[in-house]
Amino acid sequence: MTIPELRLTPVSHAIGKRSPVTCRLKCADACLGPECNTSSNAHFRDIASQAISRRSVLGLGVAGAVGLVVGGAAGGSAGPAFAAKPGTAGLAFTPIAPVDRTVDAFTVPAGYRWQPIIRWGDPLFSSVPAFDFDHQTAEAQAGQFGYNNDYLDIIADPSGKTGVLVTNHEYVNPDLMFTPTTDPEERRRRGEIYKAAMGMAVVEVKRRRVGDPWEHVVDGARSRRITVESVFELTGPAAGSDLVTTAADPEGRWVKGTLGNCAGGTTPWGTVLSGEENFNGYFAWAADTAEQRRYSGSSTTATETGWEQYDERFDAHDPRYVNEPNRFGYIVEIDPSDPTSTPKKHTAMGRFKHEGANVTIAEDGRVVAYMGDDERNDYLYKFVSKGRYTAATSTGARRKNMTLLSEGDLFVARFSGNSPAAEITGTGAMPADGAFDGTGEWIALTRGGESVVPGMTTEQVLVYTRLAADLMGATKMDRPEDVEPNPLTGKVYLALTNNSRRTVATLDEVNPITGNRYGHVVELTETSGQAGETFGWSILLLCGDPAVTDYTYFAGFPKELVSPISCPDNVAFDSEGNLWISTDGAPSTIGYNDGLFRVPLEGDQRGNVQQFLAVPREAETCGPVIHDREGLVFVAVQHPGENGAVGAQTSYFPDYVATHSGDKVAAPRPSVVQVWKG
Repeated sequence: MTIPELRLTPVSHAIGKRSPVTCRLKCADACLGPECNTSSNAHFRDIASQAISRRSVLGLGVAGAVGLVVGGAAGGSAGPAFAAKPGTAGLAFTPIAPVDRTVDAFTVPAGYRWQPIIRWGDPLFSSVPAFDFDHQTAEAQAGQFGYNNDYLDIIADPSGKTGVLVTNHEYVNPDLMFTPTTDPEERRRRGEIYKAAMGMAVVEVKRRRVGDPWEHVVDGARSRRITVESVFELTGPAAGSDLVTTAADPEGRWVKGTLGNCAGGTTPWGTVLSGEENFNGYFAWAADTAEQRRYSGSSTTATETGWEQYDERFDAHDPRYVNEPNRFGYIVEIDPSDPTSTPKKHTAMGRFKHEGANVTIAEDGRVVAYMGDDERNDYLYKFVSKGRYTAATSTGARRKNMTLLSEGDLFVARFSGNSPAAEITGTGAMPADGAFDGTGEWIALTRGGESVVPGMTTEQVLVYTRLAADLMGATKMDRPEDVEPNPLTGKVYLALTNNSRRTVATLDEVNPITGNRYGHVVELTETSGQAGETFGWSILLLCGDPAVTDYTYFAGFPKELVSPISCPDNVAFDSEGNLWISTDGAPSTIGYNDGLFRVPLEGDQRGNVQQFLAVPREAETCGPVIHDREGLVFVAVQHPGENGAVGAQTSYFPDYVATHSGDKVAAPRPSVVQVWKG
């Protein structure tokens, strides 16, 4: 089977991190349009520095003496000259070598195997027809696994032999699903398939014994699809306000659908959170007010899905539906144990382009959720609940916990560096104190559930959260993506994927690279408790390929010994507290397929980036789940072969067949993949 040559992304488009195809479909070319954040908020270099001791306040610092380990071949090719630290529970591996971006293969370390758990189009129920690539219908897709899976979790039952897989379906790629058409009726028919292919999925899974790979269960009692047509309940202070009412919902409390679901998190009480990210591209809207322009920089009359041509709620030019976009951009909460439950959208957690939300329990029992707003020069947020978590497993305790995200206070981060502005040169050269670091504060947008932003009501703060953060002087960041607390240490890790428009004039110590194409990772330490309002921070990683990029930094670990990494996106942790990073953008920045990387955070291996796997050609690595004690790793493989088209595929993952045969398809299929020793 001959695969066409990759159509390389022109450098002029590398403002973002992916090909023009995905930029258009996933985020409506946000990186090419006018910047949404036109506020005059100070960057770091404009904020007064406050000198602090990193060791006394942060408990951080450059790693000490480094021990080197020599490794051998990995995944059939020679890897970097080091191996994983021996003794890691269940996941000792030799890092793989970087995989060239033209390779259409799922690559794992020597001694490991992989297979999909579920693929786009696989039926969840026996009443649903088998996937027929050439004869797709909306009715079938609504009962099949959706497209472009992103956030992922595998939640095992107490037996360890059954459980549920939960994932987001972020967006669709029509070019990979259908041949081109100009027929209006066919476009409308396909539009309904797009609605059914997006949203979320809950899929029952099973296995013979703990440690075995999983398989999905057809007709699972908890399985369900949540789509663009599913009903959601708005919760919190903005629910019922005039800002979220429409002709179809004059009460402003019931929303049809969820859009742009990117990353997420699983709560201690067993529900799943999903971030509505690039929702703006699904609406035709005027962008003729400051509130609208803050979420969509320019007016639009047509969308990629075409829904506005026949579904009036997606035409925000219509005064009856001008508020429909205000009903998206929230954190969604679903109960995967109850397929009859109504999902919720939590307005108390703010409205922006949520990458996701990850929850921890503060020292006083309140719930703390960390959230990134994934657009260049937007912000890092934290939500602190009013109520306190109940650890009991009773039905009543769980029901109470499921209300915790409906009421609380919202904060946005303001950072300060501790080095003189003249030492932040944009080249990656370390300031005199040997680290990019400093302090920060969480600026309240609401207190006691009420607005503290001058001139804005509580409802306005929670619906136009970006404007509220602008007014309170939040720090502009290089595209905040996933942000998660380490369950062992409480330290918080923020992936900043990139910002090619960062200029010398806008440099600051936490975003210290001009034209930041490769991204970086920041480590935060709460200094007044997990629910407190002060923190310390330092840059853990300045990403890139050390062989070609001078300014890379890996927490002091020798850069010539690490795996090259670019565009950090999602993060996760294993049972030993190691950080795992999935990437989105390596093909167009460092020329390799995206992958999953482990990064020790303690001891002499701190900062030692080790590549565990690579996804196929033109795919993005999403939703990593690390069950290292079982020797299992899971990832969602999104948009494989994104530059191809039906009849001109550039990837055949995961079936790798030349023609359709049985349940195998001669086309790329976004899939959830598990990796294990074998």
